[in-house]
Amino acid sequence: MQDFIPLYPLYQLFFADHGLSAAQISTLFVIWSATGFVLEVPSGAWADSYSRRKLLILGALLGGLGYAAWITLPSYAGFALGFALWGTSSALISGTFEAFVYDELAARDRTARYATLLGRARSGSFVMNLAATALAAPLFDLGGYTLAGVVSVLSCLAQAVVAWSLPEARPVEAARESDEPGARAAFGNYLHMLRSGVSEVLTSRVVRRSVLLVALLGGFLAFDEYFPLLARETGAATGVIPLLIAGTVAAQAIGGALAGPAYKLPAATFAVGMAATAVLIATGALSGSAWGFLPIAIGYGVMQLVIVVSESRLQDAITGPARATVTSVSGLFAEVSAIAVYGGFALGSMWFTMSILVAALTIPVLLTAFVVPVALPAPRSSSAAEVSEP
Repeated sequence: MQDFIPLYPLYQLFFADHGLSAAQISTLFVIWSATGFVLEVPSGAWADSYSRRKLLILGALLGGLGYAAWITLPSYAGFALGFALWGTSSALISGTFEAFVYDELAARDRTARYATLLGRARSGSFVMNLAATALAAPLFDLGGYTLAGVVSVLSCLAQAVVAWSLPEARPVEAARESDEPGARAAFGNYLHMLRSGVSEVLTSRVVRRSVLLVALLGGFLAFDEYFPLLARETGAATGVIPLLIAGTVAAQAIGGALAGPAYKLPAATFAVGMAATAVLIATGALSGSAWGFLPIAIGYGVMQLVIVVSESRLQDAITGPARATVTSVSGLFAEVSAIAVYGGFALGSMWFTMSILVAALTIPVLLTAFVVPVALPAPRSSSAAEVSEP
């Protein structure tokens, strides 16, 4: 969701050109993640007890308002407001989207295709992101940051229309029925889903480990928030930077597309992939050259493949009714991970260059390679017996 955003590869430069330091930009990222942290699980329970399709629509509209705030109020306060709106949008969509897709497949008895479909959807979203990234440079040349922002807002409106047109099946296990009046019954269903989702995370060892792995991997996506600043550090011009970022987006599209065929590979394969990711990104970051974005892109593509497979196996491991809530718990911990990254960059930027900071972030990526074999659930065909174990 929210894929065709030409402002995305430019907004860090937009902030910098309006006088913000790397530390101030990092504090904006913290506001973004903190908003998602607060709203992630409550929004997941809302998705389980309300219409997921309507939440996807609302999320798209709030995202558009966030980008509009940036271009109409180009100041720290305006940027903070935009990130708060974007964080709210992300919280509404995160968990909701995955649960929506899974239950639509379940309604048609096609959940075996979830990994492939999710991989293709993510790949398609990155293709759209790639197109937006490639368009960012000519839009910037034609109308500066404002034109890129306007196109981004229009894209969010189009996303809301697409979400409105989607069908919506009943969840695999619907919220409990109640004889109480409307508002009280709705709140009761909400609390029921919230308790069910959190309980499943706490009581199922397989789900709990999978949630934490997905959260850890999701936090590493904070890398790309600093890629434009890393590119500028190499001496690349503003109009060229989106093209460098486009390489990482293209690699993510390829990684997402390969997730379906790779779904049943042994966990050790994905562990090796995470180790390779750490080496590739560190090498590219420390190269001091725009060519360093080639190994960065390859590493980012491999990490995207591991993320999609991990998310797919998590969905298969969930057995309770609160699918969006469980998924949102992983999103909550991903925000915690991201906040730690942003805080580290904000503090570290006072002493170190962006290349060193990006390379340093690959250390936890490398350590995660040792976590994958333990935390990644078995593929669908052999996981059924394990999922119910506490």
